Amino acid sequence: MPGSVRSARREPDEDVSYESAISVQELTKSFGPQTIFENVSMEIPKGLITIVLGPSGTGKSVFLKHLVGLLRPDSGRVLVGEDNISALRGSQLYEVRKRFGVLFQDGALFGSMNVYDNTAFPLREHTRKSEGEIRKIVMEKLDMVGLRGAELKAPGEISGGMRKRAGLARALVLDPKIILFDEPDSGLDPVRTAFLNELVLDLKEKTGSTMIIVTHHIPSAAQVADYIGLLFRRRLVSFGPKKHMFESNDPVVKQFLAGATEGPIGMSEEKDRPTEGPGDGDGSRG
Repeated sequence: MPGSVRSARREPDEDVSYESAISVQELTKSFGPQTIFENVSMEIPKGLITIVLGPSGTGKSVFLKHLVGLLRPDSGRVLVGEDNISALRGSQLYEVRKRFGVLFQDGALFGSMNVYDNTAFPLREHTRKSEGEIRKIVMEKLDMVGLRGAELKAPGEISGGMRKRAGLARALVLDPKIILFDEPDSGLDPVRTAFLNELVLDLKEKTGSTMIIVTHHIPSAAQVADYIGLLFRRRLVSFGPKKHMFESNDPVVKQFLAGATEGPIGMSEEKDRPTEGPGDGDGSRG
């Protein structure tokens, strides 16, 4: 919970082979003549936090949408366990998606509902639980994200950070095995970003969920990541444990993680920014 005192965090063992929660195999996606990424492969480890980084316009959010089957690749596949989510339709896709919780950039709350009803929405839509059971779950999740006492407030009455935490509570109510975060630090000041990072680490310990986070924010990656992947110029430049990435000699990795102006990443990347369909952008686009 934000503001809590946490014990020293144990980093994953680089010599241990972790079970894969999601297997991304030679994923390629284009919008019209513009290739967003091609032949991207990675094994996202179960129960750990994976950060996906990359310059603006490299398709990070597009990549995230492939993981949950909101977009389909031109080629390649995404395996969630043994299920190829890239090929599923209808009820089969619906069943696999229930393993996911998603926190969108702005929380994506319904403006006409208070925090409680926003959080309860997935339970009312996808389960047959009684209102008593729903209340118990909703209040537990709101407590986990530090929002007990704010349940009757409307989204317009709370801060941006609180809206993100409300969105996170809603993502947690179905106890997902995998949680996706799309630019969770977008629009937050450094203090609220730090609180959110602490919350993510606490939730990992409490839930054991696999977490995949798309972000530009290097301090967040340094604080919460177990594994890091870097997308650049339509390919996955590197993927591995955080320590390996921060010690990498790859020029792209070194420049991006250092936030340096000198290196292969330059302002010329702006003209290479993908042309994406409506709703398929990379978040900030900046």
